[in-house]
Amino acid sequence: MATNLSIDTELLNEALIISGLPTKKDTVNQALMEFVQRRKQREITELFGGLPNDVDYDYKQRRK
Repeated sequence: MATNLSIDTELLNEALIISGLPTKKDTVNQALMEFVQRRKQREITELFGGLPNDVDYDYKQRRK
């Protein structure tokens, strides 16, 4: 899908250097993938402490 975007040129050039990828397209796609992965990870970590504990789970028994 072709899309026209106004992207900060200095930021894109820095991303190209850091990523080591050959094209701007590859760099932008990689950045988008990493952005999505981080947001999904954040959603998962927000669940910590929010789920009910299993009172029947014995972690000491699992060590044996």
